[in-house]
Amino acid sequence: MTTPEDLTRLSFAAVKAAEDAAIAASRFVGRGDKIAADQAAVDALRRGLNAMPMRGRIVIGEGERDEAPMLYIGEEVGTGEGPEIDIALDPLEGTSLTAKGMANALVLLAIAPRGGLLHAPDTYMDKIAAGPGVPAGTLDLDRTVTENVKSLAKAKGVSPDRLTACVLERERHGAIVAELRKNGVRVMLIPDGDVAGVIATTDPATGVDFYIGQGGAPEGVLAASALRCAGGWIQTRLFFRNDDERARAAKAGVKDLNRKYDLTDMVTGHCVFIATGVTDGALLRGVHRTNGGYALETLVLNSADASSRRIRATRPE
Repeated sequence: MTTPEDLTRLSFAAVKAAEDAAIAASRFVGRGDKIAADQAAVDALRRGLNAMPMRGRIVIGEGERDEAPMLYIGEEVGTGEGPEIDIALDPLEGTSLTAKGMANALVLLAIAPRGGLLHAPDTYMDKIAAGPGVPAGTLDLDRTVTENVKSLAKAKGVSPDRLTACVLERERHGAIVAELRKNGVRVMLIPDGDVAGVIATTDPATGVDFYIGQGGAPEGVLAASALRCAGGWIQTRLFFRNDDERARAAKAGVKDLNRKYDLTDMVTGHCVFIATGVTDGALLRGVHRTNGGYALETLVLNSADASSRRIRATRPE
């Protein structure tokens, strides 16, 4: 049986793997080639994962097996000895951000005991999330934006114009943004990286009270892993654009296509969440060249002791 202590021990090697991926991706910052940046991160992360003493299985990855050489769903990684681990990852969240030299590109990784992470298909997902201290039932995907704003404002003891919402800047969110602003809510629009947007709800320094909108289901599981460690609340529901995506969900074992998932549905027990900066952003500093090496910053969240650690490392070239 995989224990929280097993996860903590593995987290040190997982941090190194994430750092390796960040360094590899950083060599393509501003070079206009998001595919090459992603591939570099994938290759480095795979090498790092395969060096870890575990029987690892990727449950949130970059697609199905026939899309290899990306880190695909169902791929087995690790040395083949040690605890059974499920892994959610995004080798480079923000491929376009990296290619354009923009902020907030990250390497993301979460590890949990076997069966501990939702096997979400690679489809869209409706999400609403808030940080610690928001009572259960305050927010709900089945309510209107206005109803959620009023409920959250009441729970926090403030007027709606004191709230800030984080929303992914996409045309599909136009109606959500308009309704938020109609209620006086400040809107923080982000170009990419909705995992970082959800994490922002856990840090009072960001001023973000809640996250709302539609993004990738794999990113939803990664965001839930971070909230499981840092505290907070999330509710999601898969969104399907066509029959092919519904079939993909069925292949992943989803029986109720309209089900709403809460935090414990998505991450059933203990986990460790790791994010390493590739480019500078609100969450982490990116990779910087030093004399003969690199300087990096990594966030490590561990649900076992509710710890949050920022690791600043220097690595030789």
